[in-house]
Amino acid sequence: MKTNLLLPLALVAALSACSPQVVRNPLASWHPSPNHNERGPVVIVLHHTDQDSVEESLHTLSTANSGGKVSSHYLLGKDGHLYQLVEDSRRAWHAGPGRWGPLGDLNSTSIGIEIDNDGDSPFPPAQIQALIVLLEDLSTRLNIPRHAVIAHADLAPMRKQDPNRFFPWQTLAEAGFGLWPKAEHGPAPEGFDPLLALRAFGYPVDAGKPEAAITAFHRRFRGDDQLPPVLDAEDARILHSLLQQLP
Repeated sequence: MKTNLLLPLALVAALSACSPQVVRNPLASWHPSPNHNERGPVVIVLHHTDQDSVEESLHTLSTANSGGKVSSHYLLGKDGHLYQLVEDSRRAWHAGPGRWGPLGDLNSTSIGIEIDNDGDSPFPPAQIQALIVLLEDLSTRLNIPRHAVIAHADLAPMRKQDPNRFFPWQTLAEAGFGLWPKAEHGPAPEGFDPLLALRAFGYPVDAGKPEAAITAFHRRFRGDDQLPPVLDAEDARILHSLLQQLP
Protein backbone atom coordinates (compact mmCIF):
# COMPACT_ATOMS: atom_id res chain seq x y z
CA MET A 1 0.00 0.00 0.00
CA LYS A 2 2.79 2.40 0.89
CA THR A 3 4.52 1.57 -2.39
CA ASN A 4 1.44 2.62 -4.36
CA LEU A 5 1.33 5.96 -2.56
CA LEU A 6 4.97 6.64 -3.22
CA LEU A 7 4.72 6.14 -7.00
CA PRO A 8 2.57 9.26 -7.70
CA LEU A 9 4.79 11.33 -5.42
CA ALA A 10 7.88 10.17 -7.29
CA LEU A 11 6.19 11.01 -10.60
CA VAL A 12 5.32 14.53 -9.42
CA ALA A 13 8.90 15.06 -8.27
CA ALA A 14 10.26 13.86 -11.62
CA LEU A 15 7.93 16.13 -13.58
CA SER A 16 8.84 19.08 -11.38
CA ALA A 17 12.51 18.45 -12.03
CA CYS A 18 11.86 18.55 -15.78
CA SER A 19 9.82 21.75 -15.75
CA PRO A 20 11.49 25.11 -16.62
CA GLN A 21 12.90 26.89 -13.61
CA VAL A 22 12.97 30.64 -13.07
CA VAL A 23 16.58 31.79 -13.22
CA ARG A 24 17.32 34.09 -10.28
CA ASN A 25 20.65 35.62 -9.36
CA PRO A 26 21.71 34.37 -5.90
CA LEU A 27 23.51 37.66 -5.31
CA ALA A 28 20.22 39.60 -5.31
CA SER A 29 17.02 39.65 -3.32
CA TRP A 30 14.11 38.48 -5.50
CA HIS A 31 11.44 41.21 -5.75
CA PRO A 32 9.37 40.32 -8.84
CA SER A 33 7.80 42.92 -11.11
CA PRO A 34 4.89 42.17 -13.45
CA ASN A 35 6.20 44.71 -15.98
CA HIS A 36 7.95 42.45 -18.49
CA ASN A 37 7.38 40.12 -21.41
CA GLU A 38 9.30 37.50 -23.36
CA ARG A 39 12.12 38.68 -25.57
CA GLY A 40 11.22 38.24 -29.21
CA PRO A 41 12.14 39.07 -32.81
CA VAL A 42 11.47 42.57 -34.12
CA VAL A 43 12.42 42.13 -37.77
CA ILE A 44 12.14 39.49 -40.52
CA VAL A 45 15.13 38.85 -42.80
CA LEU A 46 14.60 37.37 -46.27
CA HIS A 47 17.30 35.31 -48.01
CA HIS A 48 17.67 33.35 -51.21
CA THR A 49 19.38 29.98 -50.86
CA ASP A 50 21.72 30.33 -53.87
CA GLN A 51 21.46 26.57 -54.34
CA ASP A 52 19.91 24.23 -56.90
CA SER A 53 17.13 22.56 -54.92
CA VAL A 54 15.18 22.70 -51.70
CA GLU A 55 16.60 19.28 -50.78
CA GLU A 56 20.14 20.63 -51.06
CA SER A 57 19.22 23.62 -48.91
CA LEU A 58 17.55 21.46 -46.26
CA HIS A 59 20.79 19.50 -45.98
CA THR A 60 22.92 22.67 -45.79
CA LEU A 61 20.69 24.31 -43.18
CA SER A 62 20.78 21.15 -41.08
CA THR A 63 24.54 20.60 -41.29
CA ALA A 64 26.99 23.23 -42.53
CA ASN A 65 28.29 25.02 -45.58
CA SER A 66 31.82 26.11 -46.49
CA GLY A 67 31.67 28.89 -43.89
CA GLY A 68 30.44 26.72 -41.03
CA LYS A 69 27.09 25.83 -39.49
CA VAL A 70 24.08 27.81 -40.71
CA SER A 71 20.34 27.63 -40.19
CA SER A 72 17.14 29.60 -40.62
CA HIS A 73 13.75 29.46 -39.00
CA TYR A 74 11.99 28.68 -42.28
CA LEU A 75 12.73 27.45 -45.80
CA LEU A 76 10.21 28.12 -48.56
CA GLY A 77 10.16 25.90 -51.64
CA LYS A 78 9.38 27.01 -55.19
CA ASP A 79 6.00 25.28 -55.00
CA GLY A 80 5.11 27.13 -51.81
CA HIS A 81 5.84 24.22 -49.46
CA LEU A 82 7.05 25.57 -46.14
CA TYR A 83 9.63 23.90 -43.88
CA GLN A 84 10.42 25.00 -40.33
CA LEU A 85 13.93 24.21 -39.12
CA VAL A 86 14.22 26.26 -35.91
CA GLU A 87 11.59 27.26 -33.36
CA ASP A 88 10.52 30.91 -33.55
CA SER A 89 11.74 31.47 -29.99
CA ARG A 90 15.24 30.17 -30.72
CA ARG A 91 18.20 31.99 -32.26
CA ALA A 92 18.83 30.66 -35.78
CA TRP A 93 22.22 31.29 -37.43
CA HIS A 94 21.19 33.05 -40.63
CA ALA A 95 22.15 36.73 -40.56
CA GLY A 96 25.83 36.82 -39.59
CA PRO A 97 27.61 40.13 -38.99
CA GLY A 98 25.64 43.18 -39.99
CA ARG A 99 23.44 46.03 -38.85
CA TRP A 100 20.01 47.47 -39.56
CA GLY A 101 19.32 50.81 -37.93
CA PRO A 102 20.09 50.41 -34.21
CA LEU A 103 20.05 46.60 -34.39
CA GLY A 104 23.42 44.87 -34.25
CA ASP A 105 23.11 41.16 -33.51
CA LEU A 106 20.40 40.38 -36.06
CA ASN A 107 20.43 36.67 -35.26
CA SER A 108 19.10 37.55 -31.81
CA THR A 109 16.42 39.98 -33.00
CA SER A 110 15.06 38.46 -36.20
CA ILE A 111 13.24 35.60 -37.90
CA GLY A 112 15.19 34.23 -40.88
CA ILE A 113 13.38 32.97 -43.99
CA GLU A 114 15.35 31.20 -46.71
CA ILE A 115 13.67 31.16 -50.13
CA ASP A 116 14.59 28.39 -52.57
CA ASN A 117 16.20 30.28 -55.48
CA ASP A 118 19.48 29.90 -57.37
CA GLY A 119 20.29 33.59 -56.95
CA ASP A 120 19.62 34.64 -60.54
CA SER A 121 16.02 33.64 -61.26
CA PRO A 122 12.53 35.08 -60.75
CA PHE A 123 10.43 33.85 -57.84
CA PRO A 124 7.32 31.80 -58.75
CA PRO A 125 3.93 33.31 -57.79
CA ALA A 126 3.06 30.30 -55.61
CA GLN A 127 6.23 30.85 -53.62
CA ILE A 128 5.53 34.54 -53.07
CA GLN A 129 1.91 33.87 -52.11
CA ALA A 130 3.06 31.33 -49.52
CA LEU A 131 5.59 33.88 -48.23
CA ILE A 132 2.82 36.46 -47.78
CA VAL A 133 0.79 33.92 -45.79
CA LEU A 134 3.82 33.22 -43.60
CA LEU A 135 4.50 36.93 -43.06
CA GLU A 136 0.88 37.42 -42.02
CA ASP A 137 1.23 34.64 -39.48
CA LEU A 138 4.56 35.84 -38.08
CA SER A 139 3.66 39.51 -37.85
CA THR A 140 0.36 38.72 -36.13
CA ARG A 141 1.50 35.95 -33.82
CA LEU A 142 4.89 37.41 -32.84
CA ASN A 143 3.85 41.07 -33.02
CA ILE A 144 6.56 41.96 -35.52
CA PRO A 145 5.95 45.33 -37.26
CA ARG A 146 4.71 44.75 -40.80
CA HIS A 147 7.15 47.27 -42.26
CA ALA A 148 10.11 45.44 -40.65
CA VAL A 149 10.76 43.00 -43.49
CA ILE A 150 14.23 43.42 -44.97
CA ALA A 151 16.74 41.74 -47.27
CA HIS A 152 19.83 39.96 -46.05
CA ALA A 153 21.76 42.36 -48.29
CA ASP A 154 20.17 45.32 -46.53
CA LEU A 155 21.85 44.49 -43.23
CA ALA A 156 25.12 43.18 -44.72
CA PRO A 157 25.57 45.01 -48.05
CA MET A 158 29.31 44.40 -48.25
CA ARG A 159 28.87 40.61 -47.94
CA LYS A 160 25.49 39.66 -49.33
CA GLN A 161 23.28 40.14 -52.39
CA ASP A 162 20.16 38.23 -51.41
CA PRO A 163 17.37 38.08 -52.26
CA ASN A 164 18.29 38.90 -55.84
CA ARG A 165 17.09 41.71 -58.12
CA PHE A 166 14.09 39.66 -59.27
CA PHE A 167 12.52 39.60 -55.81
CA PRO A 168 9.08 41.34 -55.95
CA TRP A 169 9.33 43.81 -53.08
CA GLN A 170 6.49 45.90 -54.49
CA THR A 171 4.15 42.89 -54.43
CA LEU A 172 5.03 42.31 -50.78
CA ALA A 173 4.42 45.97 -49.94
CA GLU A 174 1.04 45.90 -51.68
CA ALA A 175 0.18 42.94 -49.45
CA GLY A 176 1.17 45.02 -46.43
CA PHE A 177 4.74 43.91 -45.71
CA GLY A 178 7.86 46.02 -46.06
CA LEU A 179 7.71 49.46 -47.63
CA TRP A 180 7.55 50.76 -51.19
CA PRO A 181 7.71 54.39 -52.45
CA LYS A 182 4.41 56.11 -53.23
CA ALA A 183 4.02 58.32 -56.30
CA GLU A 184 1.78 60.78 -54.45
CA HIS A 185 4.64 61.80 -52.19
CA GLY A 186 6.28 63.52 -55.15
CA PRO A 187 9.95 64.49 -55.47
CA ALA A 188 12.22 65.10 -52.51
CA PRO A 189 12.17 68.70 -51.24
CA GLU A 190 15.06 71.08 -51.77
CA GLY A 191 17.90 70.43 -49.36
CA PHE A 192 16.95 66.78 -48.85
CA ASP A 193 20.09 64.72 -48.12
CA PRO A 194 19.63 61.22 -49.59
CA LEU A 195 22.70 59.79 -47.86
CA LEU A 196 21.41 60.82 -44.45
CA ALA A 197 18.03 59.44 -45.45
CA LEU A 198 19.61 56.11 -46.43
CA ARG A 199 21.13 55.87 -42.97
CA ALA A 200 17.90 56.98 -41.27
CA PHE A 201 15.96 54.29 -43.13
CA GLY A 202 18.27 51.64 -41.66
CA TYR A 203 21.09 50.93 -44.10
CA PRO A 204 24.56 50.57 -42.53
CA VAL A 205 26.34 53.42 -44.29
CA ASP A 206 30.02 53.25 -43.40
CA ALA A 207 31.75 56.59 -43.10
CA GLY A 208 33.16 57.52 -46.48
CA LYS A 209 32.20 54.12 -48.00
CA PRO A 210 28.47 54.11 -48.77
CA GLU A 211 28.77 52.31 -52.13
CA ALA A 212 27.76 48.84 -50.92
CA ALA A 213 24.70 50.16 -49.10
CA ILE A 214 23.68 52.18 -52.17
CA THR A 215 23.98 49.10 -54.38
CA ALA A 216 21.82 47.10 -51.96
CA PHE A 217 19.27 49.92 -51.98
CA HIS A 218 19.28 49.99 -55.80
CA ARG A 219 18.80 46.21 -55.93
CA ARG A 220 15.77 46.37 -53.66
CA PHE A 221 14.02 49.55 -54.75
CA ARG A 222 15.06 49.90 -58.38
CA GLY A 223 15.60 46.25 -59.32
CA ASP A 224 19.06 47.02 -60.66
CA ASP A 225 22.36 46.45 -58.86
CA GLN A 226 24.42 47.56 -61.85
CA LEU A 227 23.58 51.25 -61.46
CA PRO A 228 26.46 53.54 -60.44
CA PRO A 229 26.73 53.47 -56.63
CA VAL A 230 25.70 57.10 -56.19
CA LEU A 231 22.37 58.52 -55.07
CA ASP A 232 20.51 60.47 -57.75
CA ALA A 233 17.22 62.42 -57.82
CA GLU A 234 15.16 59.24 -58.24
CA ASP A 235 16.83 57.71 -55.19
CA ALA A 236 16.07 60.88 -53.23
CA ARG A 237 12.41 60.66 -54.27
CA ILE A 238 12.22 57.03 -53.15
CA LEU A 239 13.93 57.68 -49.83
CA HIS A 240 11.77 60.74 -49.15
CA SER A 241 8.66 58.58 -49.60
CA LEU A 242 10.01 55.69 -47.53
CA LEU A 243 10.86 57.91 -44.57
CA GLN A 244 7.34 59.37 -44.61
CA GLN A 245 5.96 55.86 -44.18
CA LEU A 246 8.08 54.85 -41.21
CA PRO A 247 6.07 54.72 -37.96
